[in-house]
Amino acid sequence: MASKFINITLKIWRQKNGTTKGGLETYGLNNVSTDSSFLEMLDQLNEQLINERKEPVAFDHDCREGICGMCSLYINGRAHGPDTGVTTCQLHMRTFKDGETIYVEPWRSRAFPVVKDLVVDRSAFDRIQQAGGFVSVNTSGRTIDANATPIPKADADKAFEAAACIGCGACVASCKNGSAMLFVGAKVSQYALLPQGKVEAQQRVLNMVRQMDEEGFGNCTNTGACEVECPKGISIENIARMNREYLKAIVTED
Repeated sequence: MASKFINITLKIWRQKNGTTKGGLETYGLNNVSTDSSFLEMLDQLNEQLINERKEPVAFDHDCREGICGMCSLYINGRAHGPDTGVTTCQLHMRTFKDGETIYVEPWRSRAFPVVKDLVVDRSAFDRIQQAGGFVSVNTSGRTIDANATPIPKADADKAFEAAACIGCGACVASCKNGSAMLFVGAKVSQYALLPQGKVEAQQRVLNMVRQMDEEGFGNCTNTGACEVECPKGISIENIARMNREYLKAIVTED
């Protein structure tokens, strides 16, 4: 099937840095291929702006394969745009209509301050993972084969599903409270479900939840918006599991 081309109007958030006031600016863009991704469309816009001797729009991207989670944008009022189960880089322009006006904004959260234009600082997620999202391997001279530890398939599947979280922050952006509990719940769950993660389970959940609170994320009110907008379909069951792990750790804490 031959490619189609559309003309669109973009309302894009421009902000020089984290200390200056930003606002929406309007750009017209013609002959956009419906086969192109949303990021390729932004590349086309930036090429146009450079040719006009204007400053290009700053936006995050890396793998462009739905793996890294860096392409986080708020498009027409939804995290990652109007499609479901995809990241921004996987969103294609065939989702939009000829002549449509598209609003593009950065994540909105106190814990994700704007760096420039559409780029936000998501290092709060890194600090949460550093606080406890790891497993120490103390072999004492003996290395145990990973396959020697039996794991029920149901637990392995749930751990794998939780580990699919790419840390994009869509859960935070879509939550009215700016909560990071789906992200933290997924990171806690992927270890809590496996025997390798049991050794440090108590301290892990306490440290990660404590760091989450220190970063300024809001609390969960179980509206489920995070699960709906998550490009990897992470279940809010992970929030419940994190809460159980946290309560158990609080009760047994020395």
